[in-house]
Amino acid sequence: MRGPQRPGPAPRGDLPPELTAFVGRSAELADLAEAMETARLVTVTGVGGVGKSRLAARAAARSAPGDGVWRVELAPVRDPQSVQYALAEALGLTDHTTRSPVETVCRHLAGRRALLVLDGFEHQVEAVARLVSRLLRGLPELRVLATGRRPLGLAGERLFPLAPLGGDEAVELFVDRARQHGLLLKDGPAVRELCGRLEGLPLAVELAAGRLRALSPEQLLQRLEDRFRLLIGGDRDALPRHQALRTAIGWSHELCTPAERLLWARLSVFARTFDLEAAEYVCSGDGLDAEDVLDVLAELLAQSVLTREEGPAGPRYRMLDTVREYGADWLAATGDAPRLRRRHRDWYLGLATWCELDWFSPRQREVAARVEAELPNLRVALEFCLTEPDEAHLGQYLAGSLWFCWVGCGRLSEGRRWLERSVELDSGYERSRLKALWVLGYVAVLQGDTVPALTALRECREQAERVADGAAVAYAEHRTGCLALVTDDMARAERLLRSALERYREIGELNSNVLMGQVELAMARAFQGDLAEAVRLCEDVRRVCEDHGERWTRSYALYVLAYAAWRGGDPAAARELLEECLDNAHTFQDLLGSVLCIELLALVTAGQGDPAEAAVLQGAAARLWASVGLPLFGSAYYNAPHELCETAARQALGDGRYEECVREGARLDRDAAVARALGHGGVRPLPALPAPRGPVSPSQGEAGTREPAASPTRKGGETAG
Repeated sequence: MRGPQRPGPAPRGDLPPELTAFVGRSAELADLAEAMETARLVTVTGVGGVGKSRLAARAAARSAPGDGVWRVELAPVRDPQSVQYALAEALGLTDHTTRSPVETVCRHLAGRRALLVLDGFEHQVEAVARLVSRLLRGLPELRVLATGRRPLGLAGERLFPLAPLGGDEAVELFVDRARQHGLLLKDGPAVRELCGRLEGLPLAVELAAGRLRALSPEQLLQRLEDRFRLLIGGDRDALPRHQALRTAIGWSHELCTPAERLLWARLSVFARTFDLEAAEYVCSGDGLDAEDVLDVLAELLAQSVLTREEGPAGPRYRMLDTVREYGADWLAATGDAPRLRRRHRDWYLGLATWCELDWFSPRQREVAARVEAELPNLRVALEFCLTEPDEAHLGQYLAGSLWFCWVGCGRLSEGRRWLERSVELDSGYERSRLKALWVLGYVAVLQGDTVPALTALRECREQAERVADGAAVAYAEHRTGCLALVTDDMARAERLLRSALERYREIGELNSNVLMGQVELAMARAFQGDLAEAVRLCEDVRRVCEDHGERWTRSYALYVLAYAAWRGGDPAAARELLEECLDNAHTFQDLLGSVLCIELLALVTAGQGDPAEAAVLQGAAARLWASVGLPLFGSAYYNAPHELCETAARQALGDGRYEECVREGARLDRDAAVARALGHGGVRPLPALPAPRGPVSPSQGEAGTREPAASPTRKGGETAG
């Protein structure tokens, strides 16, 4: 019998770190590895709590292919349409186009030897089966390892039924987990009988070990005997393993105090993870005071009903799916589930409101991390609002309030789906729907979807004028100006943006959105040759952002200032500004901001004497544009720097060497491309590429005469606030 296997180095991808020792399963690991070698789709099946997820993660880490392993956690996904979004999210894909997430995934994984671990799919079998079928047909190098309580039922699927642990391994697991609780426990008759009664189910064994702080193995065994007798009248036709698991969880539940049982049931309304503040609000009241939630939660943690994990947003708590299901059954039996779901919705509605306000503050990065962690719960809240009677107005408000998440954190496609669903409903609350409409128009503009954008913005403006909602009128006019900007209608863009900014001033509106409108106006002026006015406008934005601690909109002002510095013959200043801009954009997962910076950095790099590196950066940018939309928006203004850089690099390198460098850049993923762009500098000047001077027209044909744009719009475009 092998001893516990300590966590090893993680492969490239997003497999969670192993926080506890991996015990036993050496034979199963070898057999699963063989199955994964011979079949492209392997499904590990078995009862909940048997260890499917842990075995799959360990096997995936051992057999990681060259292009990485990616785990997709499907248990929190309640909407079949959200399965593909969960996959794209797990791969870290940001796509601003109107492509579906599965199309984005296929483009990203094309030609790559990668492994996807689809964990806990049994409640979404049909949706996952369709997704896997499409992926395997379109990606011949891809392999899939799935875990669930039933097969997917696809051709070529190889099933791997997982049995509970053997007697020795179950005892080994029990002793190891007891050691984690600070207890030196030895193998003995009571331990062996206890593990035998639990039939070697890892979850049941770990729950039992969590009780050792209060009870000895002999006492645990005695109480388990009582529990078996209590439950003997249950489902007699159920498999023994299922009976043992439910018995073990039910026995653990029976040992809880009334307060612990109550909190266990109420915590089942959360998706994936939650923090203490959310638990205190949602779960308190009617028998459980808010100030007692922490103490009760700590007891559930000590008993292994909950686990604690650290993340960018701070400590969070997780309930295993089988344990959550048990709690949900109890919550439903009490008749209190609707009230708890409303309290859950109310908490996350308030969280979204707070985050929207706090986006325009020094806590902007904290907001981004918090929303990232809370997305599963926010989705549950949105689904509740959009499916419950008389809740549509709250769904519209929530979808609209999360604009900073959809736009600023790279989730345009998902945001558009929620927004479209919300505006289709007749809520009876005009202002909530107006907000959802202008945000929908904004998202469609960024995706380059002109007709739906115009439709939403026109409807928003007309209804806003009818009900005298000045803020909605201003936002609708602003976003219509954005659309004019990215379609090269500079005169109309300037007129609309100036009018929107004046409306904002009249109603006292100041936030990231308003400042982005000023940046966009600066872009329009720069496109028309007025660099001095563009600099003045962006320096003003920069000062206001620094006063308020705003970093995201500020990065776009830096982009315009960098362009102006390059135009003024100061490439060193341009590089410094662009590197700060790129660092900020990448932090917020702002794909458009990142690729715009890389494009202009390529031009600056060519001008500083390294055409090969400039070509590499252009190749990296080309790969990123595939997730943004039409490269450089199909705009003559935006395309000018790219053409100027390419012309200079080709002249210096020759066509063959230039194309070779572009291919090298195209092999870089987003993180590598950003690291490459930020790590290069200090090269000698190249006289053959002077900085252009004076106003230019987008219709001029010379490569060096077009003025590059700084507008963060269209096709994932502006990451505005």
